[in-house]
Amino acid sequence: MGAHFNGVRVMLQFFRSFFSSKIGVAVTLGFVALIAVAFASGDVLNTGGGIGLGGGGDRVATVGKERVHATDLERAANNAVNELRQQQPRMTMKTFVEQGGLTQLLDNIIDLTAVRAFGEKHGIYVGSRLIDSEIAKIPSAQSVDGKFNEQVYRAFLAQRGITDDQVRRQITEAMMARQLLGAAEVGNVPNREAVQRYAGILTEKRIGAIATLPSGVFAPKSAPTEAEITKWYADRKDDYVLPERRIIRYSTFTDAAVKNVPAPTEAEVAALYEKNKAQFAATEQRRVTQLVLPTEAAAKAILAETASGKSLEAVSSSKGLAAASLGVISRQGLSAQTSQAIADAAFAAPVKTVVGPLKAPLGWTLIRIDAVENRAGRSLDQVRGELTQQLAVAKRRAALTDFSAKIEDQFDNGASLTDVARELGLTVSSTPPLLANGAVFGPQGGQTPPQLARVVEAAFAMESERQPQLAEVEAGKTFVVFDVAAIAASAPPPLAQIRQTVVNDIQLSKGAIAAKAVAQKIEDQVRKGGDLRALVAGLGVSLPPVESVDMSRQQFQAMGQQTPPPLSLLFQMAKGKVKLLGAPRSRGWFVVQLKDAIPGTVAADDPRLGELARSIAQLQGNEFSEQLRAAMRADVGVKRNDAAINGLRGRLTGAAN
Repeated sequence: MGAHFNGVRVMLQFFRSFFSSKIGVAVTLGFVALIAVAFASGDVLNTGGGIGLGGGGDRVATVGKERVHATDLERAANNAVNELRQQQPRMTMKTFVEQGGLTQLLDNIIDLTAVRAFGEKHGIYVGSRLIDSEIAKIPSAQSVDGKFNEQVYRAFLAQRGITDDQVRRQITEAMMARQLLGAAEVGNVPNREAVQRYAGILTEKRIGAIATLPSGVFAPKSAPTEAEITKWYADRKDDYVLPERRIIRYSTFTDAAVKNVPAPTEAEVAALYEKNKAQFAATEQRRVTQLVLPTEAAAKAILAETASGKSLEAVSSSKGLAAASLGVISRQGLSAQTSQAIADAAFAAPVKTVVGPLKAPLGWTLIRIDAVENRAGRSLDQVRGELTQQLAVAKRRAALTDFSAKIEDQFDNGASLTDVARELGLTVSSTPPLLANGAVFGPQGGQTPPQLARVVEAAFAMESERQPQLAEVEAGKTFVVFDVAAIAASAPPPLAQIRQTVVNDIQLSKGAIAAKAVAQKIEDQVRKGGDLRALVAGLGVSLPPVESVDMSRQQFQAMGQQTPPPLSLLFQMAKGKVKLLGAPRSRGWFVVQLKDAIPGTVAADDPRLGELARSIAQLQGNEFSEQLRAAMRADVGVKRNDAAINGLRGRLTGAAN
């Protein structure tokens, strides 16, 4: 059982919401995930009386005294779809809305606002310093060293078209949600008997069979008419939408393109040496140990004992004190830690002696000289090669910066990619059509050339073609100049271009209708005691063999996301039942029969039940959090304007008149 208890979350969610999404596209804007979408897209709530970046439009909801406007919800939906397209290039607004994305987005905005309003109503606020610390964690507000940078942050705000107040409001709502809802998600202790029962389900074995009826087998032999083809395409254009594609032209070059960089002169080397003379001067450092005492008398007493041959550590330890090693330190460093007088005395004393007592900033100190480490000075001749190399690197870096600036100036002044490539003696290459995620569009597949991996996002952010830019591939070594040669907007292709695909879809749709009718007859006969395998064989058509299933739930869960939908259904059914399941995109039908479900046995004292109990407790916490959000909505008051919501839904899907 062991690690398979980890799958309880998936199993319980199957019990409660099996196939809650009709299509295998993930439109899951989670309650907290909305924050990430907001920051990624710039859709951050404002600080005025309405919610969103603007204020016009019909109200789709009122939360307490605040309003959610249709224009702002529409903007949020557009941003969400754009984000989803990064992973799902074929995502359309119609699909997003039909799968419940708009409803879930509105629910999340309402919940965030209600939680904040509830907290403020009851005197709970988020401190400005806490908000500052969260802003500092935003990657887009950090410089290359990973630390918060005010200028980078302001540039991020300008790029997104948002304000600092808007960001702070969004963070306030997220932090308020964490503060108020977090308590509901901890401290839950599930009933041990229930835990043991779930453990039995996790270790059960299921026996059944799955018959597959592909639509192609039942598709008509006659081709669809031209009228059918035209109507089918007109009614389902969104199903054939192609994602946005861009062709990138580019040329790469290395730092070798920077020629005739002057060598460092003798005067420059000498000047650098003079500037860093202290670095090359002879130095003396000492390894010292220090003991600080409250009075001069106490220090003298310990000094007297060390004079008799006892170590400073032994004497101090006998008094309940501890001598501290300061390690290897310079005169200047010791002076900074103690005083100039102490440093001078320590650096004047012989090795292995203890000096003092010396007046310290706090009390009196004894210093033991453990070792002396001298470093001889280095002359200009001795470091000439080192300094020459430093200057050469700096000169080349400066020349490379000037070279890059010159290219960017040429682009700013109207030079084309071809012009600059010709001047540099470079060859211009073009990519095949690319998607926003860097994948090559089309059946051939593939990925963006490695040297372009870092510029694809910039290329897809360009508003039009022929806007050349310069970018680094490898810092200080490899560079690329690039532009967008062609942009194909996301849209359905002409019917003539995909005519055969449309014909195939029509035939599969008709075949799916016929396959469903056959599946329903088989289902009825199996319920009356018929044998599934014999019934399929009696159809007289060539079909895949009926698949027998004899599998434990552990084996099922180990399949993860690769689990076939019919098998998932089999693990949700009651013993002795038979059910039908349609394949996506009219590909066929499945007849699923569960013959037996044999529960597993788990001892009441099995220590692994603890892990399962924790998983169930977390799910219970999520349930309590959901109930608490509902209570907060009721407390502050939420009103939805169904007419405005439906109007926006129709406008986004193209159903509005």
